[in-house]
Amino acid sequence: MKKRSDDVDPFMPPPEYGQSLGGLSLNLLSTDLSRATQFHTDVLEVHVKYVDSDLLVAEGFGTSWMVHADHTYDQHPLLGLVGTAPTRGVGMEIRVHGCDPDFVAERAVAHGFEVFDGPRDQPDHGLREVHIQDHDGYMWVADVPLLGEE
Repeated sequence: MKKRSDDVDPFMPPPEYGQSLGGLSLNLLSTDLSRATQFHTDVLEVHVKYVDSDLLVAEGFGTSWMVHADHTYDQHPLLGLVGTAPTRGVGMEIRVHGCDPDFVAERAVAHGFEVFDGPRDQPDHGLREVHIQDHDGYMWVADVPLLGEE
């Protein structure tokens, strides 16, 4: 159920936005869209292209993605699965390439998010990376190439 009031215009009509997407797209669900917005702006420091009570559209590091509030999936069978899960996205890493893991780790701790692993060098990957779990349980991995490994 949409909660955005009808007097607030989305940044573009939803059908137009949907048809503008290509390649691989992420659409995450969130129990608390304001907390998701804080994670995106204060930890990842990505550009929030649009946010209202239903939807966050983020852009950064050469891509964009969406985060929908749970209530927008009230008629979707997926909400029944994630609504009972202790965490979301188990087994999936959302990698943000080119995002400095040391700075992200500092910001995550400062804003109350869990640093799950790192930051540390991963020579087998050729990357320095940090794993951070957001409030919904998604695992975000910020990484940069190791010096001399580019």
